[in-house]
Amino acid sequence: MSFPYYNGNGQKRSEPYGGLPKPLKLTEFPDPENYLPDEKLKDACNAALLLGQPLLITGEPGTGKTMFAYSLAAELGFDEPLKFETKSTSVAKDLFYSYDTLRRFHDSRSNDKNVESVKYISFNALGEAILRTREKDYVQKYIPDYSQDKASRSVVLIDEVDKASRDFPNDILNELEHMYFKIPELENCKIEADHKHHPIVIITSNTEKDLPNAFLRRCVYYNIPFPKSDVLSDIISLRLGHRVNTKDEFFRIALSVFNKLREDRNIHKKPSTAELLGWIVALREIIGNGKNTSITKEIVLKTIGIVVKTENDQKRAQEVIKAGFERKESWLIQQQEK
Repeated sequence: MSFPYYNGNGQKRSEPYGGLPKPLKLTEFPDPENYLPDEKLKDACNAALLLGQPLLITGEPGTGKTMFAYSLAAELGFDEPLKFETKSTSVAKDLFYSYDTLRRFHDSRSNDKNVESVKYISFNALGEAILRTREKDYVQKYIPDYSQDKASRSVVLIDEVDKASRDFPNDILNELEHMYFKIPELENCKIEADHKHHPIVIITSNTEKDLPNAFLRRCVYYNIPFPKSDVLSDIISLRLGHRVNTKDEFFRIALSVFNKLREDRNIHKKPSTAELLGWIVALREIIGNGKNTSITKEIVLKTIGIVVKTENDQKRAQEVIKAGFERKESWLIQQQEK
């Protein structure tokens, strides 16, 4: 088996190669109706709704933390969540609004006489959600083109909060608890939510760093465990059902290899669900749509870089895979015979 794209022979094509595949967009969210929350996640969510507190969800990448917010918003009949993508440079203000200092500076030096500060403010996830809780006349003072007639409630997703510095969660404690924020550029005016429409806040973390205790005390917490094999198969079917038949032999073998690699104590960076999804799609593309849906040791080894991401882990993964195929070890053969 060889890939059809790059051969490494140094020969330049006479014309640009037009056979490259389109990028596989695995980050697109499936229908929220197909999301599979476990019972404990549902309980944690309902507790957070009861108390009006943020729900902090941790878990490995690909376990459905982000997707949960979309499922919740859909089930409640709300618009899609207002999402804040946390960066390493994020500060507390960024969660609520941005102020275009540079544009205001340029306008002040031009003939533009309208340099009121509100003109240079754009509202971000939680800031917009707080504004949406108020009536139209109030909101239009800050967002002149706001057209929604009635106050409304929103789901706010603060994604991967652990990417920011430790100061970030500490600096939003009071604002999260009391649902307000201040804008120094507008004479420190305070914008506060109407608590009849209190925003629902979902916060995700990959647990790359510990979060402050004061922040944790203000949240309801749940850790999504890595799914068991049967649940993982269902998740993949829902995510990739239009691309992959989970009854195909290659899928059963790939899932068995994936589980074996996750169980191996000598593999330190465990493959994630997101990486498995990419691997499954790549394998499907490689073997094509013929009747033979099996995969060989060579195919698995050539694509292992999709799921195993360090040099030492790849060496160990190659040993495990070779042993499974060459010695016909039970963990692999049982899958092939099903």
